[in-house]
Amino acid sequence: EVLSAIISVLLVYILMAFLLYEAVQRTIHMDYEINGDIMLITAAVGVAVNLIMGFLLNQSGHLHSHSHSHAHSHVPQSNSPTRAHSSTHGHSSLAVRAAFVHALGDLVQSIGVLVAAYIIRFKPEYKIADPICTYIFSILVILTTIRILCDTGVIILEGVPKHLNVDRIKEDLMKIEDVYSIEDLNVWSLTAGKTAAIVHLQLVPGSSSKWEEVQSKAQQLLLNTFGMYKCSVQLQSYKQEMSKTCANCQSSSA
Repeated sequence: EVLSAIISVLLVYILMAFLLYEAVQRTIHMDYEINGDIMLITAAVGVAVNLIMGFLLNQSGHLHSHSHSHAHSHVPQSNSPTRAHSSTHGHSSLAVRAAFVHALGDLVQSIGVLVAAYIIRFKPEYKIADPICTYIFSILVILTTIRILCDTGVIILEGVPKHLNVDRIKEDLMKIEDVYSIEDLNVWSLTAGKTAAIVHLQLVPGSSSKWEEVQSKAQQLLLNTFGMYKCSVQLQSYKQEMSKTCANCQSSSA
């Protein structure tokens, strides 16, 4: 999914680079002729085709999100505002989004070409409208694709989704009864709408018999409140001797 999204965006950029090169050449030399009638017909067909493609891709993305929400309907919902916030992010397919942006870019270009063709058809001396249309299209393409590139970058680099706050997760984990400290917490994106987490907790002294209860609460917090796709919770009893030994090791190394 991530690779197909990147490939789709790269194809748009390759097309944009070629069109920009042609537009610059035409702007500099101005030694080109444009058949307004052919340009007008081609642009009109392009607008119609891209409208149909955009509609189909939009429906596909809607069905994908709808089925995804049904697949997770068995998970109990929390009243926490964090859950309401996190559940609205990233559930649409990156590949569908990239394809939709591709079609949207083509549609914008076709509309621009249609306007330019109309101008050139009746005012041939204003043929500069053709390269100007390409410049505007290129700016719009960059603005509409930068979000997809950022999202794919987070997934490839296994970064934390921007709608999740790691410090907030730590604070909520520390509020669980019998949790003494958080040794480690890793949160990363698996793909669009799917986030994984691994957390290592230390329990307060004398509460080792409650590890199942603590583990269940931590899992419910990560899955239900923060919308994790999967998580792993590791527990260990707090040992004062271990803490002293580690402190001595750090003092010796210093």
